[in-house]
Amino acid sequence: MSRTSNMLICDICTQEVSSVEDMKSHMLLAHVEHEVSCPLCTFSGLTYDELHFHMQTAHEDMLNNWDKDVNQCDDVVQQKVSGSNVSGDTTASDLFAEASERHNDHMQYDNSLQGFREDENELSEGDFCNSSLSDSSSCTVSSSSNSDFMANASCSSSVVCIPNSGSVKEKSEACELQFDLGASASVTQDDVTMLPECPFCCEIKPSFEELEFHVRTEHADLVDTPTKDCKKYECPMCSLVCASCQILEEHVNLHLEEGSRNEDLAANACSDLYLAKQLQCEEDKRRRAEESQKEKEEFQKLQKQFGMDNSGGYKEQSLQNLERAVARGRVQPMEFHLQRVQMMETLATGVDDGRTKTSGVLDALCRYYNNSAPEVNCVWLCSNLDHFSNSPGDKGWGCGFRNFQMILSSLLHNDTFKNSLQAEYRSIPCIPKIQSLIEKAWKEGFDPQGASHFNGRLQGTKAWIGACEIYCLLTSLEIKCQILDFHKPSSPSGTHPLLFEWIQNFYSSGDSCSNGRVICTSKPAIYLQHQGHSRTIVGIEERKNKSYCLLIFDPGCPVESMRKLLRQNIDGTALKSLRKYIGSLKHKQYQIVAVDGVLSAEEKAVRLQMTKAFRAEKIP
Repeated sequence: MSRTSNMLICDICTQEVSSVEDMKSHMLLAHVEHEVSCPLCTFSGLTYDELHFHMQTAHEDMLNNWDKDVNQCDDVVQQKVSGSNVSGDTTASDLFAEASERHNDHMQYDNSLQGFREDENELSEGDFCNSSLSDSSSCTVSSSSNSDFMANASCSSSVVCIPNSGSVKEKSEACELQFDLGASASVTQDDVTMLPECPFCCEIKPSFEELEFHVRTEHADLVDTPTKDCKKYECPMCSLVCASCQILEEHVNLHLEEGSRNEDLAANACSDLYLAKQLQCEEDKRRRAEESQKEKEEFQKLQKQFGMDNSGGYKEQSLQNLERAVARGRVQPMEFHLQRVQMMETLATGVDDGRTKTSGVLDALCRYYNNSAPEVNCVWLCSNLDHFSNSPGDKGWGCGFRNFQMILSSLLHNDTFKNSLQAEYRSIPCIPKIQSLIEKAWKEGFDPQGASHFNGRLQGTKAWIGACEIYCLLTSLEIKCQILDFHKPSSPSGTHPLLFEWIQNFYSSGDSCSNGRVICTSKPAIYLQHQGHSRTIVGIEERKNKSYCLLIFDPGCPVESMRKLLRQNIDGTALKSLRKYIGSLKHKQYQIVAVDGVLSAEEKAVRLQMTKAFRAEKIP
């Protein structure tokens, strides 16, 4: 009996009463006159004192836990005692059973074999050992105190209950373990607790020693501690010791499966690597093919630009232009045939037909400078020469050949050079003849590098020629000349003032005759080359402000424009196409070929050897 505030609580059924007299009446009616049994186990036939002692000793831990839930249980018990929710024959034992069930929802039981063995001693046949019940076991009545209780109960050992599980036969066999308490306590088939059960085959054993023996013998392959007679199986791949051959087999299979996966991964990796290399090779091959095709196209463009695309030469281009002119109505059929016949004669004789030649231009310049040009202080002119324009047969590529014709005409107007030239060169050759003359110079040994560049062939092509080919051709004709390279601008503004100074010094030196402001020299014309084009320098002006202006014949100037200079009383506007000031020549590089005199046979041989390692004099 305990007290809560002003109320008394029955320790057996937790019934609350208001006074001691009511409690005695309750105990007499509810617990003394009826058979008293433990509400937490199957222990029965006890007096109140014996039941109180039994609960305080056997179920101390459980009662302590109940204190936490007693407030929740009190309401339920009170309602049931008052008969509000239960039938009239409900007993205190039933109430405690219901309270116990509600409380067991909050309990956790340790049913492991090892924990149970720590709380229980070994049970032997015929006698019993004292033990204390855990939270998961049935009740045990201790005999350590209250001698009266011990005498009445005649109990010297604890009571062990059998599990309420398994087959009827197993439970019946377990009930053979009787507990003589000297009272009316009995163990029934339905009110038993669990005996040790094998966790692998669910076989029930009467003791933990037998259960342990059973597990170690029957299930040694499933535990980590095999028996002494058990053979050890070591993995050949990782040295792991297995308990049985079956486990070893499964373990090795895992190794093999993993190895197979690794091999598949390695094979896939190799396959991916091979595929990547193959794709890279194909990409490189495609890129090289594209680069090769692009390089080929660029080379073809250069070949076409420089007339080395095997599209024909002077003859083929002349005929094509004549046919095109006839088709467009600019040339009559009769004129076409006449021009074609004339062209064939020119090719046969090797002499230019003179259709693009303009003579007497220098004489017209002398008249102009003597009669006008007040801004000019002095002018130097080369020896007399003719102007040669490009014809339809060499338009776009024949400027180098036309400039050679101008220089040769300047040499032929000079008795010194004219007498030194052979008779076959005393007339102006046509372009195909000039091509053959250059090929002849290459065969003599001049400029082998240039010859290899053109594959030793110029006739029948539209190949451009430059300063080197003009130098070799003049040298082969025993004309002494020099080639100079103004390889970079000599002024911060990108111009070439040194080029102008050199030309002025060249024409001002040597024999000359003065006619007022005009100085006519015996010097031949000068070949001027720059990127993409070539022209001929015929003189230089010195102006009032001491600046210089070159006088240049351009093969690209049409015959009609050049013949306008032959008129009387021309003005400065007519000379606009001839004058080139310092600011007008802004190409990065210029080369000139200037004639100095005549070569002897020995000097020609020396010059021939020098052209094998061609080097031009660089200025600056």
